Amino acid sequence: MRLRHVAWTAVLVAAAHFAGPATAQVKERTLKVGIGLNEDHPQGASVKRFGELLAQKSGGKLVVKLYPGGSLGNDATMISAVRGGTQEMTVPDSSTLVGLVKDFGVLNFPLVFNNEQEADALLDGPFGQKLLAKLPEKGLVGLAFWENGFRQVTNARRPINTASDISGLKIRVIQNPLFIDTFNTLGANALPMPFPELYSALEQKTVDGQENPTATILSSKFYEVQKYVVMSKHIYSVWVLLISKKTWDALLPDEQKAVQEAAREATAFERKTIREYGDKALGELKKNGMQVTELSAAEHAKMRDKLKPVVDKFSKEFGEATAKEMTAELGKIRAKAK
Repeated sequence: MRLRHVAWTAVLVAAAHFAGPATAQVKERTLKVGIGLNEDHPQGASVKRFGELLAQKSGGKLVVKLYPGGSLGNDATMISAVRGGTQEMTVPDSSTLVGLVKDFGVLNFPLVFNNEQEADALLDGPFGQKLLAKLPEKGLVGLAFWENGFRQVTNARRPINTASDISGLKIRVIQNPLFIDTFNTLGANALPMPFPELYSALEQKTVDGQENPTATILSSKFYEVQKYVVMSKHIYSVWVLLISKKTWDALLPDEQKAVQEAAREATAFERKTIREYGDKALGELKKNGMQVTELSAAEHAKMRDKLKPVVDKFSKEFGEATAKEMTAELGKIRAKAK
């Protein structure tokens, strides 16, 4: 079968490798998965892995087609298409779900996570699963949380050594009020913009900079249009692997089981892959001419104090009970880790 260049298809060539008795209960289906990032980004590689696993578990009957680089639209338009059933799956940033389920917003509170491991524990535990359980009534089924990572600020104007150095910069942010308020409170001019438009905006100097994890900065080649990156770790960012509820409800029980198992195994692959890629990305960014700085613990403390009004404001907006529950769960996780 000949495929368009935008689509990647995961098919098990030899269906005979599948030994499960449930294959007779699986119909031939194609699942379109749209993402905003490039095919070579760990997110793209992880969708491919999900497709391979799903093909193995379905005897090659459930096929995943990857549409990378925003070819099916930005996160917001793809979520809408998935809710409507015209697109089967997508992997958006959790922040883009806030308009549907406001509770998701607490995950992006500035400086809430200390490391990736406690984020995993929170998201895979009761708190994260409670968030996913709110999606079906909005036309979506959440299969898993995938790591995007700690977000770092880049810009083309000057190195950032202190939190106050962010002041005065025009920074592109996700189209989300929390992100906008966070950077405006730090003194920047926050400009919300869909991700597929970002590279050209940086190139044309419509904005001075942006904020994303190092894996995205490298994969999107922002080093071509940005000179400075600061390891600010200001917000931890997570994706949600989504399938349309209309698609989900049309699946047979054996098909749903195959999708769930493939999603679980692909999640472990995704987290491992993106963390390894992120570790290498910083060195690659340096090789490509970016100047890297870090914020000290004292500067992070100043940033946390400055952003407390933002957290207080959005705790009320997203739900104070949800915010308190997250804080309590993180406290338990940290106590166990000691």
